[in-house]
Amino acid sequence: MDHVLTSAIALDLGTTSIKAALMDRQGNLQHIVTRPAPAIDSHNGHYESNALGYAVIAEQVLKECTAQTGNNPPLGLCSQRSSFLIWDKISGNPVTPLISWQDDRGASCCDRLHASTDTIHNLTGLRLTAYYFAPKLSFLLQENPAWRDKLVQGEWLAGTLDTFLIWRWTHGQHFLTDASMAARTLLMDIHQQHWSDALCQLFNIPCSILPQIKPSTGLNLSLPDFGLTLQASVGDQSAALIASLTDSQTDALVNLGTGGFVIRSLAKHELAFDGYLQTLIYQNEDQQVQFAVEGTLNSIATALAPYPVRDCCIEDLASNDIYCLAEPSGLGAPYFRKDWGVYFSQSVSDLTTQQITALMLEAIIFRIARILEDFHHHSPLTQVYLSGGLSELLCLQQGIAQCLPFPVFHLQQKEASLQGAALLAFGLKLNCRRQVNKIVIKREHNVISEKFQHWKNWLDGLLATYEN
Repeated sequence: MDHVLTSAIALDLGTTSIKAALMDRQGNLQHIVTRPAPAIDSHNGHYESNALGYAVIAEQVLKECTAQTGNNPPLGLCSQRSSFLIWDKISGNPVTPLISWQDDRGASCCDRLHASTDTIHNLTGLRLTAYYFAPKLSFLLQENPAWRDKLVQGEWLAGTLDTFLIWRWTHGQHFLTDASMAARTLLMDIHQQHWSDALCQLFNIPCSILPQIKPSTGLNLSLPDFGLTLQASVGDQSAALIASLTDSQTDALVNLGTGGFVIRSLAKHELAFDGYLQTLIYQNEDQQVQFAVEGTLNSIATALAPYPVRDCCIEDLASNDIYCLAEPSGLGAPYFRKDWGVYFSQSVSDLTTQQITALMLEAIIFRIARILEDFHHHSPLTQVYLSGGLSELLCLQQGIAQCLPFPVFHLQQKEASLQGAALLAFGLKLNCRRQVNKIVIKREHNVISEKFQHWKNWLDGLLATYEN
């Protein structure tokens, strides 16, 4: 068998699939291996899967991929950011299922801490929601007091998915997470990059049970079962951003997948603004940190799933004066409002499925354009890149481009998270060429941008009417 001379290997621990790939010396991904992740069982707001089954599949994927290389390349790991479990320190067996980031059992904890929202936001750059690790773990410890004792005494361990697998693959030698993953727990002070005593007290989680926070790069951890050295570990969104953008503050990335995020790098000492999230992208081995500002769209793939979005064309948009919101779990950053899920300004009972589809797509286009407009007003943008599965929709591409005063490009790389993890593992030494297509628009077709202006006024009125 011919082996690939590899610069790095990457492993992506996704929600629905687990992937590994080799990166060659030109920065191209080779021999991508993909396996479905264990199915997630959802009931009453709980989202759980088989944690041990997940680990076994990840190990199979990694071994199959490493068999294709003749050298021992550094490994870069990227992980879904808030899925976690509790496991037994002696046996290594999971005590709980893998509890998904989608799980909302921490909602009651968030309700209890509502008065502390500003404190949490100031320390973490995030909003208080049940998606994150802290509310869910807090709920579990309240419901199971004996679990707290076992964790404090060191009989059990708790951590996000990356922590569990690194612990398992180093035979229990390293109980750690990287700064980008720790920053999404609601327990880390992102300004100091360490666990916050104040946050741990709010969530009633003993700080002593948390893993060590390490830089995202330069880990140099031996994984004896694979003959590999883990050099980088980072959140999946961070990996995608690293692959897709430079650290230029004049570029922005729009990623449209299960959810959507709009993100741009922040200058040193610059803070997020106007309710947007502050995201810690990664921390290097010299303790230098890259931050970004982020707007979010919640569960847009779920909202669009029942509709024939691929049949929609740009001419279908802005054909009426009905406005829409298309985030089933409520508006994401910067609004963080659960008042509305999928919502229309007036009845759509007389509309065709195609017309309703167009309204749903408009809602996503306008939310993205509004976020980018805010970013641009704060500090000018020169260009925007689109990525993710939904960005393949020509209707979305055209609609977004028609609402903005700067160029929009579509990124062609299909595995940005894998590429970003591999680049981090290799020390960002490769300058990969981004393959992009500029979105060419018909400037005379301005009804979409006109409706965008009306939609903004409608949304502002809606927010003001129902202001808490």
